[in-house]
Amino acid sequence: MTTQTTPSYSVIGKRQVRKDVPEKATGAAKYTADIAFPNMLEGAVLCSPVAHARILNIDTSKAKQLPGVKAVITAKDTGDILWGHSPARYDETTLAVDKVRHVGDQVAAVAATDEQTAKEALELIKVDYEELPAIFDPIDALAEGAPVIHDRYPDNITIQVHNHFGDVEKAFARAHHIRTDRFVNSKTDGAMMEPQACVAKPDLSGRLTLWTSTQVSHYVQRTLAIALKMPVDHIRVIAPNVGGGFGPKASAHPYEPITCFLAKITRRPVRLVLDREQVFWHNRARHKYVHEMKTAVDREGHLLALDHLSVLDGGAYSSFGVITTYYNGSLLTGPYRLPNMKYDGIRVYTNKPASGSLRGHGGITNRACFEAQLDMIAQDLNMDPIELRLKNKMGSDEVTCCGYYTGNLSVGECLEAARDKSKWTEKKGKLPPGKGIGVGTGFFVSGAGASVYRSEVPHSTVILHVSDDGSQVTAYSGSNELGQGSNTVIAMIAAEVLGLTVDDIQVISGDTGRCPVDLGAYSSRQTLMTGHATKKAAEAVRSQILEAIADLFQMPVDAFTLGDGMVLGTEKNPEKLKLIRDKYRREHRAFADVPTDGPLTFREVNRYLYNQSGSVVGKGTYSPGEIQEFKDWKGSAVGSSPAYSTQTCIAEVTVDLETGKLTVDKVTLAHDCGFALNRTAVEGQMEGSMCHGLSETLFEQMLFDDKGQLVNRTLGDYKIATALDVPELDAIIIETNEPAGPFGAKEVGEGCIIPILPAIINAISDACGAVIMDLPVTSEKILMALKAKEDAKTDRFVSEIPPNELKLLDIAREITQKWEQNFKK
Repeated sequence: MTTQTTPSYSVIGKRQVRKDVPEKATGAAKYTADIAFPNMLEGAVLCSPVAHARILNIDTSKAKQLPGVKAVITAKDTGDILWGHSPARYDETTLAVDKVRHVGDQVAAVAATDEQTAKEALELIKVDYEELPAIFDPIDALAEGAPVIHDRYPDNITIQVHNHFGDVEKAFARAHHIRTDRFVNSKTDGAMMEPQACVAKPDLSGRLTLWTSTQVSHYVQRTLAIALKMPVDHIRVIAPNVGGGFGPKASAHPYEPITCFLAKITRRPVRLVLDREQVFWHNRARHKYVHEMKTAVDREGHLLALDHLSVLDGGAYSSFGVITTYYNGSLLTGPYRLPNMKYDGIRVYTNKPASGSLRGHGGITNRACFEAQLDMIAQDLNMDPIELRLKNKMGSDEVTCCGYYTGNLSVGECLEAARDKSKWTEKKGKLPPGKGIGVGTGFFVSGAGASVYRSEVPHSTVILHVSDDGSQVTAYSGSNELGQGSNTVIAMIAAEVLGLTVDDIQVISGDTGRCPVDLGAYSSRQTLMTGHATKKAAEAVRSQILEAIADLFQMPVDAFTLGDGMVLGTEKNPEKLKLIRDKYRREHRAFADVPTDGPLTFREVNRYLYNQSGSVVGKGTYSPGEIQEFKDWKGSAVGSSPAYSTQTCIAEVTVDLETGKLTVDKVTLAHDCGFALNRTAVEGQMEGSMCHGLSETLFEQMLFDDKGQLVNRTLGDYKIATALDVPELDAIIIETNEPAGPFGAKEVGEGCIIPILPAIINAISDACGAVIMDLPVTSEKILMALKAKEDAKTDRFVSEIPPNELKLLDIAREITQKWEQNFKK
């Protein structure tokens, strides 16, 4: 469903089948694990069986003697060079140097003639460990005298973020109503269909090509250059078809440099495919968070201030943790007017697999807590929850308390569209016991505003090349297609500008050897940033064509346009048109197939241009401009973006009051994506987010035993939503014109998941009065809350988070107070 009339275009704004559908639907698509070369070896990685230990000795002699084994490597071969995602927190090595930091940490690797031999060789490697005390809870990690996981961080804190905007204390002093609530989730996994895999192939010149299942080809290339101590231009990274990413594939992983080292040493191609257990160890997905939020409103329900304290369980390495910790605060500054905010976030190292990025990272659990609290505030004030949100909504061209410019923000439109489509007014407060309806709203970026590349290269570059005979346009982009449809959007934008069809545009992406730099698929950036670069490249091609035709016809450039595969306007001078066609038909046999009447075709014109000066090539680049408007802001550029999306979800549920069994009956989602370039893809992303959010709310959690071993390390044991769990879904596209986006478009990939969790939580509360603030929501938790509500004889019972998490918040508060004292000094 779309809410308003939109501009008319020939290609964009329509429904377009993704360009990769035929290959994937027929099984012809090749993924990384399908790539094979003659003389190729199979790789395998020895992973630590213990969570924290010093490595005393590694004996690889027996493994090397096994027939078929061609290489066995340890840190002695790969070195102690630190790398990672955030340059400020590089803390990883390719193989463990002195100690292991979680079960599954990589210790050694083997290349052999076949997979079975490689795995047998792993069993012959003897490692002497001196076990160290392991820390699986941030409480233990922050305790005085706790074992140190990284010597560089003796307090086991990856990062502290203390961002204070406005005067929170003064706002609380004049508040009419204040609520304090706490929330905790579980560490979750990406559970993508395709395991991580890579194939490395050296050549005789000392260069290396790596095929890998990644969202960020150029980031991987850059990391490999660091880890392998090779020039960047000696490394080529290619992303074939990717079977899902969702964030865990948005950075380099140890198995990539491991495979490259094996290939360099053996001088043969090496393929390494992780098994599902290893995928769980290396995925670096959703952090476990503990939140405490204290929110103040005035008598009318206007937000006055938010005091947000949060602890993140980061696992053994930093990964995306620095960025996530900042997002955890900054993404709460919209889409409501919040004049005063105090955010204190602490990310802690533990001896569990590292946490990193997963769809909407840094904007999920904080939003779930805040939106659930808003519903409770509305109930306390005897106000409709949607009315409260509308009262506080930000509008377009506003600035958040931390200095982010909202651009075109349609908060009210999303709230009203979801309200009306779900028949909220007819249902809220009028449903029978056990039936409930709840709302949540979200706010997310359309690409990050800063990066490690900011001063080096543009964020996106696209090159368009018109074939010599004018029959095909090829777009070269370093962006990454992982099933979200970015290649199709590139083709649609180029086709729209050049007056062609999507079939006329070939897209080559994710190949650092053939494509210019693009930062890849993360932070919902590709439609806006790569889209801008594509549009500029296509406009450069169009300008060359029209200027050449104007010169040839001796007419103004604006007398001609491109459309329907032709140069429209050339038919207005039939005599000149006939002379041109006759001349080139006589002189060039390749022109024998040209039409005899009608405008010059795109193909004819480009044949002419090629004969004059060679192939037509257009280049487009994009980098966000200076987007900080607020002059006195304190904090980081993490969270700044050229444009922001907003979305509203309304969930309807049934709770069995006898058993606590929960059924989600319907989910309605309204999302402001600017202008929907590919309507089918937009709806697909929205429906995918609804399913993903439902799954994370009700099922997903990584469970560890007291030794740090992951208990549910298969897709049979790690529960996710299946088709049987998916309710009726209703996707509402809210179309606006975002000035910062190409053709007015902005993100749809991640923001849509954000309001799903709180909408379900709030619907459960509406159904039975139990507010579950501990994810995942299970029937047992609901039943326990119902019993506690009955014992307390209250209309609403807010589940308390576990005692350990309360204690953790007290420790975090002490750390914050010490920081504040030092800051004041």
